[in-house]
Amino acid sequence: MEEVQQKIQNTEIGISDKGYVPAILLCLFLGPLGVHRFYVGKIGTGLLMLVTLGGLGIWALIDLIMIIIGSFKDKDGHPIKNK
Repeated sequence: MEEVQQKIQNTEIGISDKGYVPAILLCLFLGPLGVHRFYVGKIGTGLLMLVTLGGLGIWALIDLIMIIIGSFKDKDGHPIKNK
């Protein structure tokens, strides 16, 4: 019950319910395949990353930096931040 209330509160203040650490790990190890984008709900750009192998790694590196500094957003536009 407490977990549900926390998710509702995070959504109200604009923080994603997707985890910060899983997003970093997925991007770090499977970044060129776009798995981190599938995780946050960005299916279209995930497919594009899969086809281009993460923009030959450059796109994946940029996403990793964006996740680390807290400016990467989920499909609803909520930032994925360390809570």
